[in-house]
Amino acid sequence: MLLLLLLTNAFVLLPWAGAGRIIGGRKVKAHSRPYMAFLEIQGDPKNYSCGGFLIRPDAVLSAAHCVDIKGIENVTVILGAHNRKSREQSQQKIRVRQWVIHPQYCPDDFKNDIVLLKLKKNAVINKNVKLISIAKKNERVGEGAKCNVPGWGRTSLKSLVSDVLMEVDLEVQNEKRCQFSGDYERQSMICVGDKYSEKAAYEGDSGGPLVCNKKAHGIFSHMYDDSLFPEVFTRISHFEPWIRKQLKKFSLNIIPCFPFSD
Repeated sequence: MLLLLLLTNAFVLLPWAGAGRIIGGRKVKAHSRPYMAFLEIQGDPKNYSCGGFLIRPDAVLSAAHCVDIKGIENVTVILGAHNRKSREQSQQKIRVRQWVIHPQYCPDDFKNDIVLLKLKKNAVINKNVKLISIAKKNERVGEGAKCNVPGWGRTSLKSLVSDVLMEVDLEVQNEKRCQFSGDYERQSMICVGDKYSEKAAYEGDSGGPLVCNKKAHGIFSHMYDDSLFPEVFTRISHFEPWIRKQLKKFSLNIIPCFPFSD
């Protein structure tokens, strides 16, 4: 599971200890979230993992802090997985060619925590591997919206790590709940998670999507203090123009050597 790093008043979901937890969630029907990606990250001295999601046959979105670590040697994306440890025929393992971290990403306060990964070859789109739409520039998800977060991991704080894909239902909160730290940015972040629901994504679901109305609106980034609530997701709609710009570069093959940040 991912370790937590205390920086000012926030914990970032550091990815180097494997898959994380879905608290109060449920097992999803096999291959019912065909956009989900499991990121295997080979590093020195540790290997670790993160979540992500497929937005184009050659592109996966995730959190910048997943790959903003020294010593990364290789990143492999597994698509079409339900049981991530099983050799399912549905799985496609594709190496990442390069990645683009947002140029204004700040690891100290987790602003602009977004990365776009370019695959070495296109994924084969089929019933088990599909794309998910992302929120457009002016498309905001507001307080009270019912969303879900899929991920691989534990079902409680003390349980064993789950091999199969889980999912938790979460509600978008009033942004004042996240603004107490001073690091929360309304335009680029989403405040998620009601303490009374006893449900959360946690420790290892970094990079996974916040899905609202079958569209990806957020990327799991970090949380505050040592509580499960609230949690902060990167707001995809704010970065949609940047994402489109990078995808155009991918198509034109205008890509420098990795890792790179612009």
